[in-house]
Amino acid sequence: MRQIMLITDGCSNVGESPVMAAALARQEGITVNVVGIVDYGAIGELGSQEIYEIARAGGGMSQLTGTERLAQTMQMLTRKTVVQTVQQAVNKELRQILGRDTIEDLPPDKRSRVVEVIDEFSESTPLQVALLIDASASMKPKLAAVEEAIRDMMLSLGARKGQSQLAVFHFPGPRSEDAVLDVNWTTDLGSVKAIFQRLVMRGATPTGPAIKQVMEFFRYGTLNRNEKEAWPEESDEGEGMLGDYVV
Repeated sequence: MRQIMLITDGCSNVGESPVMAAALARQEGITVNVVGIVDYGAIGELGSQEIYEIARAGGGMSQLTGTERLAQTMQMLTRKTVVQTVQQAVNKELRQILGRDTIEDLPPDKRSRVVEVIDEFSESTPLQVALLIDASASMKPKLAAVEEAIRDMMLSLGARKGQSQLAVFHFPGPRSEDAVLDVNWTTDLGSVKAIFQRLVMRGATPTGPAIKQVMEFFRYGTLNRNEKEAWPEESDEGEGMLGDYVV
């Protein structure tokens, strides 16, 4: 299973819509979860709305949190999304095989067994989580909490039965719209420590382009795709994806 965990205070202001980028990620089987560390006032309200809409488009979940509960929130969203994905797959099989719409339609004894299987698969299925950190200027006071949360999350992923890998990105990069790969797929806690010492906080918030670049990394294993490769056209058909979110 593949996830993007976006950590941001919202209010993207460079490049294409992060909501459409999240919808494209969902089409490629990548769930987009969003943890929002927002400020108070009108700017915070705008950021909160964007956070909700990005997760909705990406088929994931969103949660607003303070820095003190950031680690718990990231772990909760990761695990809940895995369980949700497995349950959706089981519901699909139930419809095809038994003509049942959901697990809740099963008799109690069979339902409990199916729930056990879902829990087992959720813990044992391979998982890749790409952390995408908003490193715009407004996030600077929150960076220490993000660093600690990543370490806690790696410990949590390491406790799963299945193989769990974490990659870390931040945005913006040197060319404003770039996402930067800080840590390639790893389970090594030590590799995370150095990235926060070299982050340069910048003013712009190019969330949409950053999500697309992480999609590229999932697709090709690199952030520098061949210039001949094009992203899917963002037509009106993409809006059809926006009516079936789980948030």
